[in-house]
Amino acid sequence: MNKKKLKRKGRSVQDLLAIKTFTKNGLQVGKDELIFFSVQPINISVLSHENIEIKIRHLMMVLSAAPDIEISCTDSSECFDSNKAYINDRIEEEQNDKIKKLLKKDYGFLDEIQSDTATARQFVFVVRCKGTKYEQNRTLASRVEKIISEQGFDISRLDKVQLKRFLAIYFGASKNGENIPDYDGLQYMKENEDEETKDEV
Repeated sequence: MNKKKLKRKGRSVQDLLAIKTFTKNGLQVGKDELIFFSVQPINISVLSHENIEIKIRHLMMVLSAAPDIEISCTDSSECFDSNKAYINDRIEEEQNDKIKKLLKKDYGFLDEIQSDTATARQFVFVVRCKGTKYEQNRTLASRVEKIISEQGFDISRLDKVQLKRFLAIYFGASKNGENIPDYDGLQYMKENEDEETKDEV
């Protein structure tokens, strides 16, 4: 019992999510490799009822041809709802009128940013390759990409930078995910190596 507790305590978030590393195709998750595609959203509010039905049929055909595909819909940028809720609580609790005024300005600023950046959605199609080799995964990804594009969807494969940004938004970390290092703390090791090199010189 105690050993099990110790094991659980020692496990990281990375272990919990089963994410191992970035690959040439996408992301290694457990024994599987995930390959990510960005699909450009369509503004259906400007489409006729008939055109919406056509788009739905096209999506159904994609899902029939690639039934194992996974679809994720997220904000296209960082969400500030929790920050806004915190500031709103502070405004209600604050007794000092000057501080309350500043808090209201902060709230308005976050509201403006969110309306400009976070109202749009992004759609990501995920292909899960189960334990196959790099070339096989690449071939499967190309086949799925062709299936989706043939149905009239504007699709592009996520590169490493785009994937890091998507993951950061998905897990609520930051909208600047492309700047997050591949391994936590790696940037400090590099700084340390640079300092050691300077000392040697």
